[in-house]
Amino acid sequence: MLTVDNLNQYYGGSHILRGLSFDVPLGKVTTLLGRNGVGKTTLLKTLMGLVPAASGKVTFGGADITRAPSHARVHAGIGFVPQGREIFPRLTVEENLLMGLASRPRGTPLPARIFDMFPVLRQMLGRRGGDLSGGQQQQLAIGRALAFGPRLLILDEPTEGIQPSIIKDIERAIRSLAETGEMAILLVEQYYDFARSLADQYLVMERGEIVMRGEGANMDADGVREALSV
Repeated sequence: MLTVDNLNQYYGGSHILRGLSFDVPLGKVTTLLGRNGVGKTTLLKTLMGLVPAASGKVTFGGADITRAPSHARVHAGIGFVPQGREIFPRLTVEENLLMGLASRPRGTPLPARIFDMFPVLRQMLGRRGGDLSGGQQQQLAIGRALAFGPRLLILDEPTEGIQPSIIKDIERAIRSLAETGEMAILLVEQYYDFARSLADQYLVMERGEIVMRGEGANMDADGVREALSV
């Protein structure tokens, strides 16, 4: 679904992304792990068109989107859940969810699966987003990204600051989305156990490069946890 080929990015004189190449296949969860400062956020901003790629190629669904603006990537079917959630605190839960339909025709209904995965959102439709707990806000951010039916869902650190019970809810939701076979998922995560539980395949970044990759089932045997703690 998503193919990244020899992607490079610079900030000033620093080479931030160094020839990254990987695939994010349909119906699979691809986890990207790495310590702070290795270039994960820069990569996601580049994939979403928030910063231009210096060189290389990004292909989505067979189409070259390397130079496409952010809104075109959303229209093509890429959903993004940013780190920190970035919901609209003064809007209600329903209004936040409806923002996810901005790229769809007026009157498009919210998908029922949002409320199937996160029943608390249905119960809190009239409450302001800023009044929700951190975990509920994360569910809202994921629901908003799912509203328009993306073919690729990118999640940036979805477990950050979230209580364990809601982490389990989010884990189940991500796995159920992948199992439909209708969506590719790129999960950027520092919480090793969460990433391992979901990964069909994994990537490890260090200093802007992919230094390890393999099947999710082999993460322990491949020494991924140890590599991240060095």
